[in-house]
Amino acid sequence: MSSSAQHLPAVTGVLPIARMRSLFRVDEVEKRLQKLPPREHESLRSTYERMLERGPERFQVKPSGLPVMDKLYDELPNFHDVLDDLKRQLALCQDSKDALELTPMLLLGPPGVGKTHFARAVAHLLGTGMGFVSMSSLTAGWVLSGASSQWKGARPGKVFETLIDGPYANPVMVVDEIDKARGEHAYDPLGSLYSLLEHDTAGSFTDEFAEVPIDASQVIWVATANDERSIPDPILNRVNVFEIQMPDADAARAIALRLYRGIRDDHDWGQRFDPAPREDTLACLAEMPPREMRRAWMTGFGNARLDGRDAVEPRDLPTAAGKRGSIGFVH
Repeated sequence: MSSSAQHLPAVTGVLPIARMRSLFRVDEVEKRLQKLPPREHESLRSTYERMLERGPERFQVKPSGLPVMDKLYDELPNFHDVLDDLKRQLALCQDSKDALELTPMLLLGPPGVGKTHFARAVAHLLGTGMGFVSMSSLTAGWVLSGASSQWKGARPGKVFETLIDGPYANPVMVVDEIDKARGEHAYDPLGSLYSLLEHDTAGSFTDEFAEVPIDASQVIWVATANDERSIPDPILNRVNVFEIQMPDADAARAIALRLYRGIRDDHDWGQRFDPAPREDTLACLAEMPPREMRRAWMTGFGNARLDGRDAVEPRDLPTAAGKRGSIGFVH
């Protein structure tokens, strides 16, 4: 890793410091490329050529000091325990030469509670990128770790792609709905995570498609789940588990109010609407999961505008607030 450091654009009032970290050995990639038979394995050949073209070095970032997190505490009132833990770990590496090292975390909570939004907020806070893979639609583990190039349609896994194609050595990697992972026959879709979640073994992670060791030891892992009972113990033993509750009534109201103001301020058409929402409309929004609030406000703004009004009323919101598959509007 280079001893030189670069400053990236400011994040939450603190300049991220970036050092360069080498993710793979160029000579190993060149050797693999030379051994490929002519006019065969074009996808694999393209992968090796892309690796050589981009080179092995990526930014390894961390905040230059302890970032201001007050806004996150306000935006995510039901994530205070997670934020407290994150702040403690950030404090350890500030004003030091140590790299940013965060223990993998598992966020347990009902759908719509804001788990994925939290992961994106962490990536923004740290000034790094983010990879995302949803386990609910997967039937094979190769989406994480790649599939052998011998298989038709095989390609690298998400971990490999996020590191090789992205600019960062330490992106936030979100494994969404990890409790819904399903394997084919005896194949464990979470098998690759056993080594990826361990700092030492992740340093030489080998994607099954590329078959070249890469350094995934700096990846910041955030897994989400609704129920921990179907998550294997080897995963649970490698992560910090946090139970995320739905925000209480006051917190939900604050989130809805903040979203209203944010949407209104971010759009020119927002100036046509009142600076503050109606209390009865705000009460309706506060009953929704946080994930659905923004969509409900946008629907409400649109319906109010169609009706020539400068205030969003309860009848402008989607019906059956917070329920999937609802169609139509309250009138």
